[in-house]
Formats: sequence, structure tokens, C-alpha cells
Amino acid sequence: MELSTLLTTIFLSFLPISELRGAIPYAVARGVPLPAAFLLAGACNVLVAPVAFLFLGTLHGLFRRWPFYARLFDRIVERARIKVGPAVEKYGYWGLLVFVAVPLPVTGAWTGALGAWILGLRRRKASLYIALGVCIAGVIVSAVVGLGIGALSFLIKRI
Repeated sequence: MELSTLLTTIFLSFLPISELRGAIPYAVARGVPLPAAFLLAGACNVLVAPVAFLFLGTLHGLFRRWPFYARLFDRIVERARIKVGPAVEKYGYWGLLVFVAVPLPVTGAWTGALGAWILGLRRRKASLYIALGVCIAGVIVSAVVGLGIGALSFLIKRI
């Protein structure tokens, strides 16, 4: 495994759009074994919630004074509220877990953490449920990647 592949996998795990949904397939495509890709991407993606809560509790207050940041943040908050709000209002922390666990774009740990912060959920408990959701999403993405590789191998052998 190359260091650049590992660093890119870590970077993709932290990006709000790709998270582990992009990191696992990338790592596997670059030759990282699927279990190692799952563990690396999952571990890094689990760290998103504490980092997001730390940012929102500290630096966000300073950046909020800049009009550009305030406008951008308000738009992001409104999207997060629309996406996360109904699930959390209906099912509480379990809704947060399911929201994060669904491996679709913009349903990961970043949006989950932002939604939990907006809705005033307890950080530690929300972080736990987000971490569990990340683990479930990682299993789903790994299964899809593994099945995809298996299907492609089968097709290539038949040709």
C-alpha cells in the first residue's frame, strides 16, 4: 500500500460529500484490501462528529462574523435541518443513526453532526449514534464494493 493511497483515503473519509462512501471504493480500487479499507475509512469517518462538534462549539462563533461565511452556513444549516429534522424529530437518536447509516450523498456524519447540533441533541450521545451509523454505512458500502468486485470477476472469467 502506498502512503499516498492511505492519505487520500483518509482525506476522502473526512470530506463532507464522499466520506467513507467514496473512500472505501477508492482504497479498494488502489489495491488496499477491503477489510483494511473498511477499517481505515470507517475509523477516520467516525472522527468527523467530534471534529464537527468541536468546530461548531469554538471556531464557528468567530467565523460567523464574516457575512460570506454566515450566508453560506445559513444555507447549509437549512439543508441539514430539512434532511435530518424529520427523522430525528420522529425517532430521536435512532433517527440520527438511520440517517447516517444510509449510504447516500449528503446523509453522512457531517450532516448528521450538523443536524444534531442544530436540533440541540447531546453531543456525546449524538456522537455515539453517528459512529454506529457510520459503521453500518461502512458495512453496506463494503458489501456493495465486495459484491461488485465479485460480479465483475465472474463476468471477466466468462468472457
